[in-house]
Amino acid sequence: MEIINLGEENSVFNQFIYEIRDHKIQADSMRFRINMKRIGAVMAYEISKRLTYNSTEVVTPLGTTQSPIVADKLVLATILRAGLPMHEGMLQVFDHAENAFVTASRKYETGDKFHIEFEHFSGPGLGNKVLLLADPMLATGLSMELAYRALLKNGEPAHTHILTAIASKEGVDFISDKLGDKKVTLWVGAVDDELTSKAYIVPGLGDAGDLAYGSKTD
Repeated sequence: MEIINLGEENSVFNQFIYEIRDHKIQADSMRFRINMKRIGAVMAYEISKRLTYNSTEVVTPLGTTQSPIVADKLVLATILRAGLPMHEGMLQVFDHAENAFVTASRKYETGDKFHIEFEHFSGPGLGNKVLLLADPMLATGLSMELAYRALLKNGEPAHTHILTAIASKEGVDFISDKLGDKKVTLWVGAVDDELTSKAYIVPGLGDAGDLAYGSKTD
């Protein structure tokens, strides 16, 4: 599985990663959502360079010319609710894409022990399409794997691009191990070394869903 860390290159993308991490800036939920949206859009743009294109004639007021147009059928998917801003960013770039949504959440048992519970998914068929699956945080990788497996019930995509803003090294290794035999590319904004006993990424950024939409009850 190919792993692409966009944060390793110097670009304005790193400004967005900085701002979603900064505890003072992220206190503004609207700005947090906008930065997550920007991250989704930048990643979608980078992925667009990997797609298949057809040359198509376009008629202008003064004549005709040829333009390369995306030929792949795309499906944009996200894990609710934290992934919604990134999804909006992807959709701004690929505005003709189909969309899918998955709900998966942690269910705590005793102490720090928890399991990931899949609840619902809605989306189109995926057969021979290109799937973009986004979630802002890749901690243990369990939620991402579960969402991916759930989506496969609607068919096998030609290729899957997994997008995450902040990942743990453990999560990257987990996804590489579990999905390494699939046609999958993992796109990350930054990889952090530490994962706590409660599966929080350090330094990470906190709870992306709460930062974007406010706190919730379990």
